[in-house]
Amino acid sequence: MAVKESKKAKSARIAHILDTLAETYPEAAPQLDFTSPFELLVATILSAQCTDKQVNKTTAVLFPIYGTAAKMAAATEAELEPYIKTCGLFKTKGKNIIATSRILMEQYGGDVPDTMEALTALPGVGRKTANVVLSNAFGQPAIAVDTHVFRVANRLGLAEAKDVLRTEQQLMENIPKEKWSIAHHWLIFHGRRVCSARSPACGKCTVAPYCPNKPVGAERKG
Repeated sequence: MAVKESKKAKSARIAHILDTLAETYPEAAPQLDFTSPFELLVATILSAQCTDKQVNKTTAVLFPIYGTAAKMAAATEAELEPYIKTCGLFKTKGKNIIATSRILMEQYGGDVPDTMEALTALPGVGRKTANVVLSNAFGQPAIAVDTHVFRVANRLGLAEAKDVLRTEQQLMENIPKEKWSIAHHWLIFHGRRVCSARSPACGKCTVAPYCPNKPVGAERKG
């Protein structure tokens, strides 16, 4: 039977993981292109089940035409859909983006609100999207838990949860607040480049020495 990790040992292990991820991914940063909170909000809604690369291709054409809440609110779903069709689920996304834009015009003067409660009240905006906007557009400490963050955080023992919300809560408990936002990007980069869903590259993982779920024999290389 495995020995239960003490609180002190867990804290030290997590600190080692965070320090190592910081060294491994000094370039970690948002991958969605945006120049305003509204553009980030729209891009994040479009990113559901779509790659950031494809979203950026889409928004490069979309934003010069519909780059503000006012312009988007004046559009019809039929007008918007051809621009976002390549992002998948485009009918639902288009409907939500236009509805959200109209609410922003009616209730916030076209601005994007900067609270979790107000953001998650918008159509198509859940906690993940809200946290992305709060962190990257407004500089607030936040951890957005997408599929990469959920997988990597639980594999590395930064969290031990079966759902996204509890994972977010545990990450906020286990990671210093000043590192929440950047840790989100570290975990995404690690999930995309090393700790993949089906075939994690444990042999080249820099945090393998601190991973409770690494295969027997896996060790840090390089």
